[in-house]
Amino acid sequence: MRWDEAITTLGGAPGARPRLEARYGEPHRRYHTLDHAAAVVRDSAWLAGPLDVTERAVLAVAAWAHDVVYDAKPGEDERASAAWAREALAGVAEAQVERVEGLVLATITHDAPPDDLLATALLDADLAILGAPVEHYAAYARGVREEYAKYSDDVWREGRIAVLEGMLARELYRSETARTRWASTAARNLTTELTHWRGERGDHR
Repeated sequence: MRWDEAITTLGGAPGARPRLEARYGEPHRRYHTLDHAAAVVRDSAWLAGPLDVTERAVLAVAAWAHDVVYDAKPGEDERASAAWAREALAGVAEAQVERVEGLVLATITHDAPPDDLLATALLDADLAILGAPVEHYAAYARGVREEYAKYSDDVWREGRIAVLEGMLARELYRSETARTRWASTAARNLTTELTHWRGERGDHR
């Protein structure tokens, strides 16, 4: 669902779209662009399955807004994105605004109640890239490194190793649909990247 359609469905004014596009078009972004947001909108809608029109609109707004603020500051970025979404939802019922905010904030920890269908769809869609073909995953990994260019290679390597180990130690996807489609490829991609970074520091565990 397009931004304008989703906002209008919820009773708001779609005038924030130029600001949304400007944010995602910031020059420091390499992976977290409008293309990423659009992919999350698409994949979350597919994963959620049949929803009523209001739920579809809430999910779409959250997907469009989830990375609207992105300055390579984990946690801060998501909270700022949730605040941005609240401002963009002026005129929308408070319950729906809070739902959108909650979905965006769930991307900080990638956790939510197991019966939260919308959160499951959003969080799984956000990680779809991990299960992409090798060349797409490699482009994602390069893009994220460029977005974190302010960090030295050593700092980046150690941080990335911790992130990859953390992802490999848990169940990445919440839904059976996502696990079936992406889990095995994601495990291979993550393991390959982890092996690379461990090799860079001479760690052959």
